[in-house]
Amino acid sequence: MAVQKELSPGIVVLSAVVGGISLTTGALLTVTSLFGYAAGPWVSPEALSPGLIGAAMAGVAPALFTIGRARLWEDVRSLVLPLVIVLAGLFAVSLLNGGSLQAVEGGPLFLALFSLGWVATLGLLALGAVGCLVAQYRRPPGRAGATPRQPVAPLPAWSKPPLAVVGSGWLGIGTGLLAFPAFWGALVPWTVNRADAQGLGVWALALGVGVLGALAEDDLTRIRPALRAVPLIALATAVVLAVHFRSVDWTSGPGVSLLALVTGLFTTGVSGHWLLSRADHRSVAPTGTPPDTAPGTPPDTAPAAAPGAWSADRPSPADGA
Repeated sequence: MAVQKELSPGIVVLSAVVGGISLTTGALLTVTSLFGYAAGPWVSPEALSPGLIGAAMAGVAPALFTIGRARLWEDVRSLVLPLVIVLAGLFAVSLLNGGSLQAVEGGPLFLALFSLGWVATLGLLALGAVGCLVAQYRRPPGRAGATPRQPVAPLPAWSKPPLAVVGSGWLGIGTGLLAFPAFWGALVPWTVNRADAQGLGVWALALGVGVLGALAEDDLTRIRPALRAVPLIALATAVVLAVHFRSVDWTSGPGVSLLALVTGLFTTGVSGHWLLSRADHRSVAPTGTPPDTAPGTPPDTAPAAAPGAWSADRPSPADGA
């Protein structure tokens, strides 16, 4: 088992900055899409695609604000690694499809300026994210993470197959849309262009990495921030899809698959929260007489806690997440 590392300040600052930008930009893309306007950084044939990208951005923002509560890198990496994929991926997609940017296509002044700001901001954030990630992995183990930690709340065996299916589904779709947008874009159950297909592919790939990363962590306490993001992204996506219900070919195979994957994403988040709350409830020591202390034993004669044990008076290392 790898030695734990303390969370670097750069990751905390990056997540807070990206959270603020994602919330405002995502809300803009989502709201305009709900009113039928395609206000994305590139020209889109329909308002649905930029709305979905905005919904994902807005949905992940609240979870990014909680990363600063963590103390160890392993408690946030299931959310930070997908975040780096999104920043670097969307920046690359914007450059590869520069000809369809609003500023190049001669769109309205606001959208033209928005597209230029989108590329510039993503470039800075992507560069900063890669730099922070490299610095994090080069960071030496601190005193708090000097010894490996066994899983505090392992995933139940019954939850692993569904997680593998949902994660593999999102990962496969994202990889296909990114690598072969002409072929996979034609399978999307609404009209998309190359930029839309690859932009949606970035988010699908990040979701797949996040879900499969949670499966690899095999510890509910280590995926706490990611669990905050998953149901919000699914709900925001569902709202956009519901408003644009008539634009989607729900009777097609891809339409049914999309519905199943969004439902699976929401179910993953809700069930994960339920399991984590149960684990937190079991981990809190009950009030009154300690279970290992005989009735009438003075508190100062109670058995000492074993090394690494914790109680309600001494929080678990995972509670920083």
